Amino acid sequence: MARLPRLTVPGYPHHVIQRGNNRQQVFAATDDYLAMLDLLREHSRRFDVAVHAYVLMGNHFHLLATPGTDDGIPRMMQAIGRSYVRRFNDAHGRSGTLWEGRYRSTLIQTERYLLACMVYIDLNPVRAGLVAAPADYPWSSHGHYVGLRSEPLLTPHPLYWALGNTPFAREAAYAELVHAGLSREQQAALTESALRGWALGEPAFVADLQKRTARRVSRTAAGRPKRPAQKTSGTG
Repeated sequence: MARLPRLTVPGYPHHVIQRGNNRQQVFAATDDYLAMLDLLREHSRRFDVAVHAYVLMGNHFHLLATPGTDDGIPRMMQAIGRSYVRRFNDAHGRSGTLWEGRYRSTLIQTERYLLACMVYIDLNPVRAGLVAAPADYPWSSHGHYVGLRSEPLLTPHPLYWALGNTPFAREAAYAELVHAGLSREQQAALTESALRGWALGEPAFVADLQKRTARRVSRTAAGRPKRPAQKTSGTG
């Protein structure tokens, strides 16, 4: 069966995952991380994509971003992927592919999952055992949102601004969200939805989203009636 095209709709936040081929390292040195951040800054602006959060892990990375156009995220990811592979191969004396095929992504319901997705992204290095706390990891957007540094790459979402009336209040409220963490169900939903490409949200959200795109947004298309069971004839 042919793969579905990626689900991308402008104006909605998208959770994006790009992995290394066979789980190989895609960031092997400090300069690699810095190069990726430079490319994200350049191409997110070029293709009208607001990046809300990110984490760069050793063999993959996550983004939370809202595109302004239908093709903003695909074009941004293509440009970043090609440029980064050339740079990485030259720097490390290698050739060939680096990425595990296509990036994975899905669209999430803003009110229900945007802040949860930010927390999920921040906690990646902790879940991987790399650090004890998100603030200890230098290659994520966490530091920006808790006041440790400022990153021009990032566009805070209105839901983050609504956490408080002052920078200190917002930073403290967000730090508390991260400290509280996620339920096992939330974590699984955010992982599976991105890897499989189905929209993540409440049934009404998914049904409304389906009206905005010809691409199927869930395993069962919203509103599609179930096929009636066929009658079988008995012998006894």
